[in-house]
Amino acid sequence: MIKMMAYFKRNQSLFLAIGFSIVFFLYITYMLAPFSTCFKLDTGVKSLGISFSYSLDMVQEFFESRTQDQLLCYREFLQIWDAIFAFVYTLMYLSWIVYLFNNKRLLWIIPILCMLADWVENYLELSMLESYLKSGSVAESIVSLGSGINSFKLILSSITYLIIFIGIILKLKTVLTKPKLD
Repeated sequence: MIKMMAYFKRNQSLFLAIGFSIVFFLYITYMLAPFSTCFKLDTGVKSLGISFSYSLDMVQEFFESRTQDQLLCYREFLQIWDAIFAFVYTLMYLSWIVYLFNNKRLLWIIPILCMLADWVENYLELSMLESYLKSGSVAESIVSLGSGINSFKLILSSITYLIIFIGIILKLKTVLTKPKLD
């Protein structure tokens, strides 16, 4: 029993990373996907946040192609489910970085900035949506800012994946070149 507890303690960061990865996939499957179906269409942009960038025409078309109920659903999705998702994926990213890089906290900046950019982008999308619901139009300046933040978020996300990929390679290299104890 003591050996087992020592094993779990030595590998705590790995178990946390695996645990947060499971939470991430469960959240996508049982929360994010179901709560996003009420505003999705078969054609066109599914969500502004997953486009690398967007234009004023794209945002207008996104809003115009949906009913009032779908837009209200999209607002709830941005306020609740997508905001929680950013927190969940950040915990997963951080836990893998802790495991792969022995807790090098400087690397935490990238996924945390990604989460913050996601939240700012959600706020800007909510501003666009409120403007559209009130006046039927959206200010180009807010669209440009939102698009820029969205691109920044996706670049940070890509960098995070690159960091994790490099960490996996370094961890494998360490394991494969470790001298065998007889």
